[in-house]
Amino acid sequence: MDIYQHRRHNKNLLMVHLIFVTKYRKKIVLGDFRDAVKQYLFDTCVKNHWYVKRMETDQDHVHILLQYNPTDSITHIVSILKQHSTYLSWQQHSALLEQHYWKKHVLWSDSYFAASIVTVSQAVIERYIENQG
Repeated sequence: MDIYQHRRHNKNLLMVHLIFVTKYRKKIVLGDFRDAVKQYLFDTCVKNHWYVKRMETDQDHVHILLQYNPTDSITHIVSILKQHSTYLSWQQHSALLEQHYWKKHVLWSDSYFAASIVTVSQAVIERYIENQG
């Protein structure tokens, strides 16, 4: 099985590990709401042709490992994921969210963590480049 994405003019494998934290570190990502948030994030990824490799939550944050396209920036991906999941969460779970955030339509803190993921080590790539020509 080929793990690379094939496009007309490129072949790529771009993956990122993202972490989003709830606003004020509220421990609300539990039970049915946890399942809903994961589904909102997954559906948004599918709609945008991003492939979720792994996703898991804790009470106040979510980890996502996703494969994305070279035409998408990480800031764009983060923005879309946070906006859509916040919007859908407030549509479907407003009673729960109002208990923690009053009438402000927020879910995530403004910050995020992002780390690129590689399938081979830096040393292997350096050796490969050095041995060219």
